Amino acid sequence: MSKGTEREQCGAMATETQPMPVLPKDDAIVWFNALGRADVPRVGGKNASLGEMVAVLGEAGVDVPAGFATTAWAYWALVEHNRIGERLAAIVTQYREGAMPLHEAGEAARRLFLDAVMPAQISDPLLAAYRELSRRAGKREVAVAVRSSATAEDLPDASFAGQQESFLNIVGERALIDACRRCFASLFTDRAIAYREAKGFDHLRIALSIGVQIMVRSDLAGSGVMFSIDTETGFPRVAVISAAWGLGETVVQGRVDPDSYLVFKPFLSDARLKPIVEKRLGAKAQKLIYASGGSARTELVECSRYEREHLVLEDEEILELARWAVLIERHYGCPMDMEWAKDGESGKLFIVQARPETVHGARSATAMKNWRLAVKAPKAIATGAAVGDAIACGTACIIRSTDDIANFVDGAILVTDNTDPDWVPIMRRAAGIVTDHGGPTSHAAIVSRELGVPAVIGTGDATRCITPGQDITLSCAEGDRGQVYPGRLPFAVEEVDIAGLPTSRTQLMLNVASPASAFRWWRLPSKGVGLARMEFIISNLIRVHPMALAHPDQVADAAERREIETLTRRYAHPRDYFIQTLGRGIAKIAAAHYPHPVIVRLSDFKTNEYAHLLGGAAFEPHEENPMLGFRGASRYYHERYRDGFALECRAIRFVREVIGFENVIVMIPFCRTLAEADKVITEMSRHGLVRGEKGLQLYMMAEIPANVVLAEQFAARFDGFSIGSNDLTQLVLGVDRDSDLLEPLFDERDPAVTQMIGDLIARARKAGVKVGICGQAPSNYPDFAEFLVAHGIDSISLNPDSFVTTLKTVADAEARAAMHA
Repeated sequence: MSKGTEREQCGAMATETQPMPVLPKDDAIVWFNALGRADVPRVGGKNASLGEMVAVLGEAGVDVPAGFATTAWAYWALVEHNRIGERLAAIVTQYREGAMPLHEAGEAARRLFLDAVMPAQISDPLLAAYRELSRRAGKREVAVAVRSSATAEDLPDASFAGQQESFLNIVGERALIDACRRCFASLFTDRAIAYREAKGFDHLRIALSIGVQIMVRSDLAGSGVMFSIDTETGFPRVAVISAAWGLGETVVQGRVDPDSYLVFKPFLSDARLKPIVEKRLGAKAQKLIYASGGSARTELVECSRYEREHLVLEDEEILELARWAVLIERHYGCPMDMEWAKDGESGKLFIVQARPETVHGARSATAMKNWRLAVKAPKAIATGAAVGDAIACGTACIIRSTDDIANFVDGAILVTDNTDPDWVPIMRRAAGIVTDHGGPTSHAAIVSRELGVPAVIGTGDATRCITPGQDITLSCAEGDRGQVYPGRLPFAVEEVDIAGLPTSRTQLMLNVASPASAFRWWRLPSKGVGLARMEFIISNLIRVHPMALAHPDQVADAAERREIETLTRRYAHPRDYFIQTLGRGIAKIAAAHYPHPVIVRLSDFKTNEYAHLLGGAAFEPHEENPMLGFRGASRYYHERYRDGFALECRAIRFVREVIGFENVIVMIPFCRTLAEADKVITEMSRHGLVRGEKGLQLYMMAEIPANVVLAEQFAARFDGFSIGSNDLTQLVLGVDRDSDLLEPLFDERDPAVTQMIGDLIARARKAGVKVGICGQAPSNYPDFAEFLVAHGIDSISLNPDSFVTTLKTVADAEARAAMHA
């Protein structure tokens, strides 16, 4: 290749069909504070974003470690100086023509850069900038992170997450030069080549910029990943934070199961509130720290018992990160994917990377798919964090090492310990992915979402529980916990265009059983939640009898005591475990529907159900007929449960007054008499829940004939009724709702039942209180929904999977009624 001007030299690096870029002379080094997001062609998406944050968001209080970037011109100068261009073009051509396999092409391309000489026009300004960075840090040689930033990276439709390499704890000039050379070579990792092929990017027209950034001593504290949007459902009003001890690579690469936190962004502007709607303790078995000696810069070590049993972040740190997420998202005008780190020396938090979120940020908010199993599922083989909301069936293909990738069968379900960027070529060929380790913000989860491949991440033991070649079904359609079932289970998928749905006068609400699925239905045009069952949260999240937490010394079984101690260890008192876990479970449901009302029914366990909770046997009597026994309102003021009810009330106050969801309405179930209603209302007042104060509304379930007979008197004590058609049918007809023998007699549409319901609607409306229904009947029978509309019911609460169908039925019924009016 003949010599010429620098512009001509760059222009000479070409294939016959795709000439390499011709760039004007540029500085080899640019400090972050001189960059902005318009500089992607110059320094890549990652470094342009860092510059934007340092220059602009730093003024708003977002802390970003200082640093600088090499330019795309420096990359092309390196390529030209070492005559790499033509040889690189030949390698790409051989790979595309099938003459060279991916691993050989990648190794050959990388070797060109690893053997390259760093010309003085790059090395001199690079080392000068490093010396200046060290001087600013007050050190002779400061430790830096050396990160790759490709000029086609972090685009709105392609994240390129983890495709190039980063190198941590780089100290000294020689080590810096070596790390930069390896960064340049990582533009041609096997995974990066495969990713660019899939996305249609030209390998020979992409440059690599290197970010050199002061290392945050997160090896002494913690770090992680943050999204300004729910990564599974696209729900836009929460920040999702993952955290682990040590350096953040363990979270990004999915090596550990991190802590996770959810924050409701709209409440962050109110300093009185702590809108943390979820805090989940991760296993955090290992952490990445600075190496104590030898040539390795970092090393993976076991976490202490204290670290495994405690959260990485305090509440104020969680809230500060979430506020930064809001600022960064607002500035960029799109959902963002960020990495953060906490300095163990200063205690300060830093944002070390930010890029656009590439999956939900570009997805339509008016279109959704509803996946569901068509049969009752057997017991799950494994469970973990759900990635996506789809269902997939296939043969399990267990791959434990990248050395065995060639054994993967297209269309199988990949089962492995954890996936990192090297696994991308087979991830795109999988019907589904199951891993032992990792969290919902790990690299594997991010790439699975981008590929549209459902995954169950962090199961703990899938590679042991699943047999190679076994047929399995992977379900991510049941909330934020994914399930792996044995066999190929039939499933259905329904596509819904939200924008095309009709509207109705009757308010349609949702029945929500679990916080895990709270965000899944946020796109539906519901008017809130008509029934959130507290006992579901207690049984699924808390798992301990409330009285056993109020009086742990009365739990006789030693094994149960130990398990309760394990669950509550990080709380000041076992009571706090109940209050905060229940409160945040309710808050997650309330967040999905705010500001619409969310009606939370206080616990309605039967004694036999309560007895199965940890410690429950010590507090529950034996009853021959629990359905008609010590349940609902009768428990709340009774000495056998009064202290447990106090915890329920404190949880409601926690969600309303500490987290901030005043849209939560409290509902009393199975209230038999007026005197009982008065006792419950008095008991609630003792614990600070007073009807009318701070906007608190009280509803009651109308599920006993006495509630209908005395509707006006009950209406004087409550703000609304919610008809429980299952229990009302049982008690009107005298039919055990759980009896298989009597199933043909159990019918909510029986004239005796419908007369009761019609009478209650009329009397409630006359008394000026709202009346809705939250039983199963409107979901099951379209004619029953039409009957309710004809009688003027205010709201109908439905199972999510029947919402769309029933909305159309209700809208049609209202239209017919209007025509005949």
